[in-house]
Amino acid sequence: MSVSKERMYEVIRRPLITEKSTLMSENNQVAFEVAIDASKPEIRAAVEQLFKVKVKGVNTLLSKGKVKRFRGRPGKRDDMKKAVVTLAEGESIDVTTGV
Repeated sequence: MSVSKERMYEVIRRPLITEKSTLMSENNQVAFEVAIDASKPEIRAAVEQLFKVKVKGVNTLLSKGKVKRFRGRPGKRDDMKKAVVTLAEGESIDVTTGV
């Protein structure tokens, strides 16, 4: 699948750097926050072209925003879509350096 350069940067928002995602790196997996409307083939193409790696699989999950209070008024955090990208053997992405 061919994705334009602008769309690639819209699809991949940022890498998720948490304790859990650093443990996933032992299994050749990297977590990204992606656009809500991004599809798995689009995510795969964007990661392969931006980071010059071979992607083995993509798993996605939608995280609904929590209802919180802001200055006493009820509000809602934004929904977020996460993508867990499994890389082929021998491939790696250094998320600390950026694109």
